[in-house]
Amino acid sequence: MSSKSFATITTDLSKALGTLRKEIPETMAGFTALHNGAMKAGALSEIDKELLALAIGITSHCDGCVGFHIKALIRLGATREQVTEALGVCVYMGGGPALMFAAEAIRAYDEFIALKKA
Repeated sequence: MSSKSFATITTDLSKALGTLRKEIPETMAGFTALHNGAMKAGALSEIDKELLALAIGITSHCDGCVGFHIKALIRLGATREQVTEALGVCVYMGGGPALMFAAEAIRAYDEFIALKKA
């Protein structure tokens, strides 16, 4: 088992983001508004948008992005097959480094699914 826990990463980042909300409230409010506008269902579903966000997080090698977007995908009811198909596109477009983060993303999916069942 890897020493990296996406549950820990997202919990720790959530605390740090809370600190930023207190210290730079206007910036954080702007980011929240941007998030809400960008992720709102429209021509693309919320799941489609989360899959896109996950793909960008993977190709940017961002653990926090992987963790938060996998959590959101599980909350929205995305299937493992939807996630793994998106990971396949990430590998196609991003090569070896994307493959390593795609492996981390499926590990994050498994971790959060297990926590949900517990």
